[in-house]
Amino acid sequence: MSLPSPHPNQPFISVSALEAGTLYMPGPLFFDPVPAEGRWNVPALSFLLRHSTTQDAIVFDLGVPSKDNSPPALARILHFFEPIVIHDAADSLKAGGVDPASIPRVIVSHVHFDHIGNPAPFASAKFLLGAGSRALVENAYPENPLSPLRKGFFPADRIEYLDASDGRWGPVGPFPAALDLYGDGSLYIVDAPGHVAGHINVLARTSADGGWVYLAGDSMHDMRMLTGELKIAHWVDPHGSGATYCSHDDEPTSERHIARIGELTKDPRVRVLIAHDGGWYNANKGGPAYFPGVLQSL
Repeated sequence: MSLPSPHPNQPFISVSALEAGTLYMPGPLFFDPVPAEGRWNVPALSFLLRHSTTQDAIVFDLGVPSKDNSPPALARILHFFEPIVIHDAADSLKAGGVDPASIPRVIVSHVHFDHIGNPAPFASAKFLLGAGSRALVENAYPENPLSPLRKGFFPADRIEYLDASDGRWGPVGPFPAALDLYGDGSLYIVDAPGHVAGHINVLARTSADGGWVYLAGDSMHDMRMLTGELKIAHWVDPHGSGATYCSHDDEPTSERHIARIGELTKDPRVRVLIAHDGGWYNANKGGPAYFPGVLQSL
């Protein structure tokens, strides 16, 4: 279960949080039991990742879309979340002196609305998505009137679908499938199944001597799920169909993945960050962890 040891002159990744909008977390849709907070404001975290040797830059997740151009299926559910965007990921980069058009790659953890942001300013980027996202991207609105994703939202000629079965992937730490993106042990894209098809996470080495951060996306929606204090919720269709829903497409697989993340937390030099960690956000927003600052390595 241990993570790869550093080698001499080990490259690492500088990680900076980016403001990318907030939304309200409706507790009954995600947690059992429902937390005392009931409903609370959380971030849609985005991150700038920079390689220490090459200075290559990658953005992980784009947060909440900044323009209301939602397909009908998405518009119908947005009132549950009330997304707010004052500065999106592109705005945050510009404020720190980086042109979004200069970013060569964007890793999208999955294609739910609060992670896809506004890709248009990333005019030269390749968008890295898990292979399971392909069907969701290609079978989109308006051809599929039930899709919450608009056709062409990501430029088709700049999407790279990452397939964990293609032979380049191997185990890292507690995870069965990960891609060593640079081939130097500095950044791994981790297959993170369960939440939705194509869900991927990032494991980044944050120092040359053994610090790490794990960007968990929506693997879980609250850190209390690691301790078992909160579990995955189920709810019945409010329109009377009798159908039962869950925030994870494959609940047993999600639970196994959460348990693997729990293994990481046993290492004191691994920081786990989920996309909607309101506690972390409230403690750090506007501080040195946010670009142009850098998250301190453990």
